[in-house]
Parts: sequence; C-alpha cells; structure tokens
Amino acid sequence: MQQTEKVAEAAEFIRQKAGGDFAPRVGITLGTGLSRLASKITTLARIPYRDIPYFPVSTVESHAGELILGELAGKNVAALAGRFHLYEGYSPKEITFPIRALGQLGLDSFIFCNAAGGLNLDMRAGKVMLIKDHVNFTGQNPLVGVNVDEWGERFPDMSQVYDPQYMDLARQAAADEGITLYEGVYVGLKGPSMETPAETAMLRGFGCDAVGMSTVLEVIAAKHHGLRIAGFSAIANMNDPKNMQPAPIDLVIQNAENAGEDLGRLISGLLSRME
Repeated sequence: MQQTEKVAEAAEFIRQKAGGDFAPRVGITLGTGLSRLASKITTLARIPYRDIPYFPVSTVESHAGELILGELAGKNVAALAGRFHLYEGYSPKEITFPIRALGQLGLDSFIFCNAAGGLNLDMRAGKVMLIKDHVNFTGQNPLVGVNVDEWGERFPDMSQVYDPQYMDLARQAAADEGITLYEGVYVGLKGPSMETPAETAMLRGFGCDAVGMSTVLEVIAAKHHGLRIAGFSAIANMNDPKNMQPAPIDLVIQNAENAGEDLGRLISGLLSRME
C-alpha cells in the first residue's frame, strides 16, 4: 500500500472517531514532560496511537502515546501527546506520519514543543525558548524519495520556516503573562547519546541556542504541507562545555515539567490571538 493511502486511511479513522464533523485547525506536538498542556484541552476524543491505522507507537516512557482532539483557547486542536524519534529506530517517514495524517484533516497551523538542552548560557533550565529557526543535524530528511505533489512541492522553501506573525503573538502572550521567553535556534540531532563537551562547543559555535533529538523532521513535513508553524523548547538542562554536568532523564523531565506551566500559558495565549 502506498504511503498516501495509509495516510488517508489514518486520517479517515481519526475523523470518524471525532464524530465526523470535528475540524481541527491547529496541530500541537507535545514532548517530554509537557503533559500539563494536554490537561488544559477540553477533550472531545482521546485515541491511543496503537488504535490508529499505521501510526507508530511511542517507546519513550515519558510520552503518553495518544492523540487528543478538542478545544483549547477557543480553537479546535489535535494534540499529539508523545512523538517518535530516529533513535527509537523509526524512519523519517514514520516519524512524520502523524503530521501527514493530521494535515489531511484540514489544519492550517502546527505548534511544535520539545524538551531541549540549553546551549546559550544566558538561558536557565525550567524556562521556555521560542524557536526562531532550526538546524537539521540528524542526517535525515522526510522528503527523500518520490515527492507527493498533493502534499507539497518538490523543493519547499525554508527561508522562513517559523511564522513571523506567530512569533510576534507569542511575544505578546509572554509580555502579557509576565513570562520569561528566550528566543533562539534549535538544533536537532539523531541521539540517543547526549552531547560531548566538544560537540556542545561546536554547536554553540555554529550559532545554536538549544539542542534536542526531535522536531526538525516534523517541521519539514509540516512546511511541505504548507502549514504555518510555531515552535517552543522547554529548556530541560544547561550544557556548558567548560563545566559539563550529567543530565539524568529524571532531571530533564522535571525541568521540562517546570517549564510546562509557562508553556501552556504561552500556547493558550498564542491560540487566543490567532485570527
């Protein structure tokens, strides 16, 4: 079966589970430690990934592994509580399959969230960074292979991936809520090993402000679909190459959860300001 047929079948399954009339406008991907935001959604349906045709299944313990359909800040949303990574053994096409399926439901925007290590030492763990741009250091791209013209053009423009208007709205939300909001460049790696001091210094030298193991492939697929994109990183630990400290997963999750309250308010503020 072709990928387009699998995506169409998954999208139709989701549509039927939502009652047929529900039309999400905004997709949201939640990452490690960011489950609080899911609790703010007025839920119409919760669908375990394992029930959706051809969906991957998350193997990361801190990811719920379900699709939440409902309303948040006056907008119909489809929230992916948990995502998929190259380090789990998934291919770029499998990782971006949920983005493709939700794109078939008529979304016009996607908000991506992740937990990331801070590279810019002006930042602090437990805070949020607005993603202004990204660097794809995974060595992979979900657009490799035959292009699906109905999804997007062969060579999608990446000169302005993260929507400038959405960034302005996020800044407004942060100012109104009194939230510290950093801004910077996110770099995506394959993982799962953490960065060495030399790698950390290299990434910072390249102008990157936060590093993680997700998001960039999903964003490429969303951009290919022509969706407007916003991105946020919950800074889960700080990476100082001159004084590297271990970052146990429990600490990463705790700091991501600490940032989750601010992140939830930011996303709600962004959604409420969207036209």
